[in-house]
Amino acid sequence: MTPRFTVVVPVYNRRGEIEDLLASLVEQRGIAPGLVEAVVVEDGSTDPCGDICEKYDGRGGVEIRYYYKENEGRSPARNYGMERARGEWLIFFDSDCVVPEDYFARLNADTALDALDCFGGPDAAHESFSDTQKAINVAMTSFLTTGGIRGGKVSMEKFTPRTFNMGFRKSVFDSVGGFREMYSEDIDMSTRIRNAGYRIGLLPDQKVYHKRRIDLKKFFRQVYVFGKSRITLHLLYPGSLKVVHLLPAAFVAGVVLMCIFAIVWSWLWILPLVVYLFAVCVSACVAARSLRVGLLAVPASVIQLGGYGLGFINAFTQKILLGRGRDIEEEIAARRGK
Repeated sequence: MTPRFTVVVPVYNRRGEIEDLLASLVEQRGIAPGLVEAVVVEDGSTDPCGDICEKYDGRGGVEIRYYYKENEGRSPARNYGMERARGEWLIFFDSDCVVPEDYFARLNADTALDALDCFGGPDAAHESFSDTQKAINVAMTSFLTTGGIRGGKVSMEKFTPRTFNMGFRKSVFDSVGGFREMYSEDIDMSTRIRNAGYRIGLLPDQKVYHKRRIDLKKFFRQVYVFGKSRITLHLLYPGSLKVVHLLPAAFVAGVVLMCIFAIVWSWLWILPLVVYLFAVCVSACVAARSLRVGLLAVPASVIQLGGYGLGFINAFTQKILLGRGRDIEEEIAARRGK
Protein backbone atom coordinates (compact mmCIF):
# COMPACT_ATOMS: atom_id res chain seq x y z
CA MET A 1 0.00 0.00 0.00
CA THR A 2 1.35 3.40 -0.97
CA PRO A 3 1.05 5.71 2.05
CA ARG A 4 -1.11 8.77 1.74
CA PHE A 5 0.95 10.69 4.30
CA THR A 6 4.73 10.82 4.74
CA VAL A 7 5.93 12.47 7.94
CA VAL A 8 9.34 14.09 7.40
CA VAL A 9 11.33 14.88 10.54
CA PRO A 10 14.89 16.22 10.69
CA VAL A 11 16.66 15.48 13.95
CA TYR A 12 19.90 16.66 15.49
CA ASN A 13 20.91 15.26 18.89
CA ARG A 14 17.31 15.02 20.14
CA ARG A 15 16.94 11.38 21.15
CA GLY A 16 14.39 12.01 23.90
CA GLU A 17 12.26 14.27 21.75
CA ILE A 18 12.23 12.00 18.70
CA GLU A 19 11.22 9.04 20.85
CA ASP A 20 8.20 10.92 22.19
CA LEU A 21 7.22 11.96 18.66
CA LEU A 22 7.57 8.46 17.19
CA ALA A 23 5.66 6.95 20.12
CA SER A 24 2.77 9.31 19.38
CA LEU A 25 2.88 8.41 15.67
CA VAL A 26 2.61 4.65 16.21
CA GLU A 27 -0.21 5.15 18.70
CA GLN A 28 -2.51 6.75 16.13
CA ARG A 29 -6.08 5.48 16.30
CA GLY A 30 -8.60 4.85 13.54
CA ILE A 31 -6.18 4.61 10.60
CA ALA A 32 -5.44 1.73 8.26
CA PRO A 33 -1.97 0.15 8.32
CA GLY A 34 0.24 1.75 5.71
CA LEU A 35 -1.67 5.03 5.59
CA VAL A 36 1.22 6.85 7.30
CA GLU A 37 4.97 6.45 6.98
CA ALA A 38 7.71 8.42 8.69
CA VAL A 39 11.07 9.46 7.26
CA VAL A 40 13.53 10.46 9.96
CA VAL A 41 16.67 12.20 8.74
CA GLU A 42 19.57 12.32 11.18
CA ASP A 43 21.49 15.49 10.36
CA GLY A 44 24.96 14.44 11.45
CA SER A 45 24.08 13.96 15.11
CA THR A 46 26.80 12.87 17.52
CA ASP A 47 24.10 11.07 19.52
CA PRO A 48 22.12 9.32 16.75
CA CYS A 49 18.64 7.86 17.14
CA GLY A 50 18.69 4.97 14.66
CA ASP A 51 18.02 2.44 17.41
CA ILE A 52 14.95 4.39 18.51
CA CYS A 53 13.58 4.44 14.95
CA GLU A 54 14.18 0.68 14.70
CA LYS A 55 12.35 0.19 18.00
CA TYR A 56 9.15 1.82 16.70
CA ASP A 57 9.33 0.73 13.05
CA GLY A 58 6.22 -1.21 12.04
CA ARG A 59 4.28 -0.54 15.21
CA GLY A 60 0.71 0.61 14.64
CA GLY A 61 1.12 -0.10 10.94
CA VAL A 62 3.54 2.84 10.56
CA GLU A 63 6.77 2.20 8.67
CA ILE A 64 9.64 4.31 9.93
CA ARG A 65 12.57 4.82 7.58
CA TYR A 66 15.77 6.19 9.05
CA TYR A 67 18.56 7.97 7.17
CA TYR A 68 21.84 9.37 8.42
CA LYS A 69 23.61 12.18 6.56
CA GLU A 70 26.36 14.67 7.24
CA ASN A 71 25.35 17.82 9.07
CA GLU A 72 24.11 20.56 6.75
CA GLY A 73 21.17 22.04 8.62
CA ARG A 74 17.47 21.30 9.03
CA SER A 75 16.41 22.49 5.57
CA PRO A 76 18.74 20.19 3.59
CA ALA A 77 17.69 17.40 5.98
CA ARG A 78 14.00 18.01 5.22
CA ASN A 79 14.74 18.14 1.48
CA TYR A 80 16.65 14.86 1.75
CA GLY A 81 13.63 13.28 3.40
CA MET A 82 11.16 14.68 0.87
CA GLU A 83 13.17 13.23 -1.99
CA ARG A 84 12.72 9.78 -0.43
CA ALA A 85 9.06 10.18 0.56
CA ARG A 86 6.43 7.98 -1.07
CA GLY A 87 3.26 9.65 0.19
CA GLU A 88 0.89 11.96 -1.65
CA TRP A 89 1.16 14.42 1.24
CA LEU A 90 4.37 15.52 2.98
CA ILE A 91 3.72 16.26 6.66
CA PHE A 92 6.15 18.19 8.86
CA PHE A 93 6.50 18.21 12.61
CA ASP A 94 9.36 19.53 14.67
CA SER A 95 11.19 16.85 16.65
CA ASP A 96 9.89 18.44 19.89
CA CYS A 97 6.24 17.85 18.95
CA VAL A 98 3.81 15.17 20.13
CA VAL A 99 0.90 14.25 17.86
CA PRO A 100 -2.60 13.66 19.30
CA GLU A 101 -3.76 10.07 18.79
CA ASP A 102 -6.59 11.11 16.43
CA TYR A 103 -4.48 13.49 14.28
CA PHE A 104 -4.25 11.34 11.15
CA ALA A 105 -7.75 9.89 11.46
CA ARG A 106 -9.09 13.45 11.48
CA LEU A 107 -6.78 14.54 8.68
CA ASN A 108 -7.62 11.56 6.48
CA ALA A 109 -11.36 12.17 6.90
CA ASP A 110 -11.23 15.96 6.53
CA THR A 111 -12.88 16.86 3.22
CA ALA A 112 -11.36 20.35 3.44
CA LEU A 113 -8.01 18.75 2.62
CA ASP A 114 -9.19 17.89 -0.90
CA ALA A 115 -9.53 21.60 -1.71
CA LEU A 116 -6.02 22.48 -0.50
CA ASP A 117 -2.46 22.07 -1.72
CA CYS A 118 -0.89 23.14 1.57
CA PHE A 119 -2.22 23.29 5.11
CA GLY A 120 -1.13 24.16 8.59
CA GLY A 121 -2.51 23.67 12.06
CA PRO A 122 -2.08 25.26 15.49
CA ASP A 123 0.14 24.14 18.32
CA ALA A 124 -0.81 23.73 21.96
CA ALA A 125 0.61 22.66 25.31
CA HIS A 126 -0.04 19.14 26.59
CA GLU A 127 -1.20 18.75 30.19
CA SER A 128 2.06 16.90 30.97
CA PHE A 129 4.23 19.88 30.01
CA SER A 130 5.93 21.94 32.69
CA ASP A 131 4.34 25.21 33.81
CA THR A 132 7.15 27.12 32.08
CA GLN A 133 6.46 25.33 28.79
CA LYS A 134 2.74 26.08 29.15
CA ALA A 135 3.49 29.75 29.83
CA ILE A 136 5.75 29.93 26.77
CA ASN A 137 2.98 28.33 24.72
CA VAL A 138 0.59 31.06 25.87
CA ALA A 139 3.14 33.73 24.93
CA MET A 140 3.52 32.24 21.44
CA THR A 141 -0.16 31.63 20.71
CA SER A 142 -2.21 34.28 22.51
CA PHE A 143 -3.88 36.96 20.41
CA LEU A 144 -2.62 39.50 22.99
CA THR A 145 1.02 38.67 22.21
CA THR A 146 1.22 37.43 18.61
CA GLY A 147 -2.03 38.56 17.04
CA GLY A 148 -3.07 34.95 16.47
CA ILE A 149 -0.69 34.50 13.54
CA ARG A 150 0.27 30.94 14.51
CA GLY A 151 -3.11 29.40 13.76
CA GLY A 152 -5.51 31.34 15.94
CA LYS A 153 -9.16 31.52 14.96
CA VAL A 154 -8.80 35.32 14.89
CA SER A 155 -5.62 36.63 13.30
CA MET A 156 -4.05 39.95 12.33
CA GLU A 157 -2.24 38.38 9.37
CA LYS A 158 -3.01 35.93 6.59
CA PHE A 159 -2.29 32.45 7.94
CA THR A 160 1.16 31.08 7.12
CA PRO A 161 1.84 27.38 7.85
CA ARG A 162 4.94 26.58 9.88
CA THR A 163 6.90 23.35 10.08
CA PHE A 164 5.91 22.48 13.63
CA ASN A 165 2.60 21.45 12.00
CA MET A 166 2.46 21.74 8.22
CA GLY A 167 1.76 19.66 5.14
CA PHE A 168 1.74 20.03 1.38
CA ARG A 169 1.31 17.75 -1.60
CA LYS A 170 4.36 16.03 -3.02
CA SER A 171 3.53 17.70 -6.34
CA VAL A 172 4.05 21.10 -4.67
CA PHE A 173 7.58 20.08 -3.69
CA ASP A 174 8.22 18.86 -7.25
CA SER A 175 7.10 22.25 -8.57
CA VAL A 176 8.31 24.79 -6.01
CA GLY A 177 11.40 23.00 -4.72
CA GLY A 178 12.56 22.43 -1.16
CA PHE A 179 13.30 24.47 1.92
CA ARG A 180 16.17 26.94 1.90
CA GLU A 181 18.72 26.92 4.71
CA MET A 182 17.82 30.15 6.49
CA TYR A 183 16.00 31.27 9.62
CA SER A 184 12.19 31.21 9.23
CA GLU A 185 12.62 28.81 6.31
CA ASP A 186 9.05 27.60 6.81
CA ILE A 187 7.63 31.10 6.28
CA ASP A 188 9.80 31.43 3.18
CA MET A 189 8.51 28.07 1.91
CA SER A 190 4.87 28.96 2.58
CA THR A 191 5.33 32.30 0.80
CA ARG A 192 6.80 30.61 -2.25
CA ILE A 193 3.92 28.11 -2.30
CA ARG A 194 1.36 30.93 -2.10
CA ASN A 195 3.15 32.99 -4.76
CA ALA A 196 3.11 29.96 -7.08
CA GLY A 197 -0.68 30.01 -6.94
CA TYR A 198 -1.27 26.99 -4.72
CA ARG A 199 -4.16 26.84 -2.27
CA ILE A 200 -3.21 27.26 1.41
CA GLY A 201 -5.52 26.87 4.37
CA LEU A 202 -5.70 26.54 8.14
CA LEU A 203 -7.15 23.34 9.60
CA PRO A 204 -7.91 24.60 13.13
CA ASP A 205 -8.73 21.18 14.59
CA GLN A 206 -5.38 19.65 13.52
CA LYS A 207 -3.36 20.71 16.54
CA VAL A 208 -0.10 19.26 17.80
CA TYR A 209 1.50 19.51 21.23
CA HIS A 210 4.66 21.59 20.95
CA LYS A 211 7.21 21.42 23.76
CA ARG A 212 9.16 24.50 22.63
CA ARG A 213 11.99 25.74 24.83
CA ILE A 214 12.25 24.46 28.38
CA ASP A 215 13.48 27.70 29.95
CA LEU A 216 13.05 31.42 29.41
CA LYS A 217 16.71 32.08 28.50
CA LYS A 218 16.57 29.70 25.54
CA PHE A 219 13.17 31.11 24.64
CA PHE A 220 14.65 34.63 24.42
CA ARG A 221 17.39 33.48 22.05
CA GLN A 222 14.79 31.80 19.85
CA VAL A 223 12.43 34.78 19.51
CA TYR A 224 15.38 37.17 19.05
CA VAL A 225 16.35 35.20 15.95
CA PHE A 226 12.71 35.24 14.78
CA GLY A 227 12.73 39.03 14.97
CA LYS A 228 15.93 39.28 12.94
CA SER A 229 14.64 36.88 10.31
CA ARG A 230 11.54 39.00 9.70
CA ILE A 231 13.78 41.66 8.11
CA THR A 232 15.41 39.03 5.89
CA LEU A 233 11.93 37.94 4.77
CA HIS A 234 11.07 41.57 4.06
CA LEU A 235 14.13 41.89 1.84
CA LEU A 236 13.22 38.70 0.01
CA TYR A 237 9.54 39.57 -0.34
CA PRO A 238 8.96 43.34 -0.43
CA GLY A 239 5.47 44.06 0.83
CA SER A 240 5.39 41.06 3.16
CA LEU A 241 6.01 43.19 6.26
CA LYS A 242 2.69 43.79 8.04
CA VAL A 243 1.59 45.92 10.97
CA VAL A 244 1.52 42.87 13.26
CA HIS A 245 5.24 42.35 12.65
CA LEU A 246 6.00 45.86 13.87
CA LEU A 247 4.16 45.51 17.18
CA PRO A 248 6.99 43.86 19.18
CA ALA A 249 9.39 46.65 18.17
CA ALA A 250 6.70 49.19 19.13
CA PHE A 251 6.35 47.36 22.45
CA VAL A 252 10.08 47.70 23.15
CA ALA A 253 10.09 51.40 22.23
CA GLY A 254 6.92 52.02 24.24
CA VAL A 255 8.25 50.33 27.37
CA VAL A 256 11.48 52.34 27.21
CA LEU A 257 9.55 55.62 26.83
CA MET A 258 7.09 54.73 29.60
CA CYS A 259 9.95 53.93 31.96
CA ILE A 260 11.71 57.21 31.16
CA PHE A 261 8.52 59.26 31.59
CA ALA A 262 7.68 57.41 34.81
CA ILE A 263 11.10 58.31 36.24
CA VAL A 264 11.04 61.91 35.04
CA TRP A 265 7.37 62.81 35.59
CA SER A 266 4.98 60.33 37.16
CA TRP A 267 4.62 56.61 37.81
CA LEU A 268 1.24 56.81 36.05
CA TRP A 269 3.09 56.61 32.73
CA ILE A 270 3.77 52.94 33.46
CA LEU A 271 0.08 52.18 34.07
CA PRO A 272 -0.75 51.10 30.48
CA LEU A 273 1.97 48.44 30.66
CA VAL A 274 0.64 47.19 34.00
CA VAL A 275 -2.89 46.96 32.59
CA TYR A 276 -1.68 45.10 29.51
CA LEU A 277 0.35 42.58 31.50
CA PHE A 278 -2.58 42.06 33.87
CA ALA A 279 -4.75 41.23 30.85
CA VAL A 280 -2.10 38.76 29.65
CA CYS A 281 -2.05 37.14 33.07
CA VAL A 282 -5.83 36.81 33.30
CA SER A 283 -6.07 35.47 29.75
CA ALA A 284 -3.35 32.90 30.47
CA CYS A 285 -4.99 31.85 33.75
CA VAL A 286 -8.25 31.20 31.93
CA ALA A 287 -6.62 29.42 28.99
CA ALA A 288 -4.39 27.19 31.14
CA ARG A 289 -6.72 27.00 34.15
CA SER A 290 -3.73 27.67 36.35
CA LEU A 291 -2.73 30.71 38.38
CA ARG A 292 0.94 29.70 38.28
CA VAL A 293 0.92 29.44 34.48
CA GLY A 294 -0.83 32.81 34.31
CA LEU A 295 1.86 34.41 36.44
CA LEU A 296 4.67 32.78 34.44
CA ALA A 297 3.01 33.95 31.22
CA VAL A 298 3.78 37.56 32.17
CA PRO A 299 7.61 37.27 31.96
CA ALA A 300 7.24 34.84 29.05
CA SER A 301 5.17 37.39 27.13
CA VAL A 302 7.61 40.19 27.93
CA ILE A 303 10.43 38.00 26.62
CA GLN A 304 8.43 37.03 23.52
CA LEU A 305 7.65 40.63 22.61
CA GLY A 306 10.93 42.10 23.85
CA GLY A 307 13.17 39.44 22.31
CA TYR A 308 11.43 39.57 18.94
CA GLY A 309 11.32 43.37 19.03
CA LEU A 310 15.03 43.70 19.86
CA GLY A 311 15.97 41.25 17.10
CA PHE A 312 13.78 43.14 14.65
CA ILE A 313 15.25 46.52 15.63
CA ASN A 314 18.81 45.18 15.39
CA ALA A 315 18.27 43.68 11.93
CA PHE A 316 16.36 46.74 10.69
CA THR A 317 19.18 49.02 11.82
CA GLN A 318 21.97 46.86 10.40
CA LYS A 319 20.40 45.69 7.14
CA ILE A 320 18.12 48.55 6.13
CA LEU A 321 19.31 51.76 7.79
CA LEU A 322 23.04 50.97 7.55
CA GLY A 323 22.90 48.63 4.55
CA ARG A 324 24.99 46.04 6.33
CA GLY A 325 24.38 42.36 6.92
CA ARG A 326 26.37 39.60 5.37
CA ASP A 327 23.39 37.60 4.18
CA ILE A 328 21.35 40.23 2.31
CA GLU A 329 22.94 39.58 -1.07
CA GLU A 330 22.87 35.81 -0.50
CA GLU A 331 19.15 35.80 0.29
CA ILE A 332 18.23 38.04 -2.63
CA ALA A 333 20.31 35.86 -4.97
CA ALA A 334 18.53 32.79 -3.64
CA ARG A 335 15.18 34.49 -4.25
CA ARG A 336 16.16 35.00 -7.89
CA GLY A 337 17.31 31.41 -8.22
CA LYS A 338 21.00 32.24 -8.67
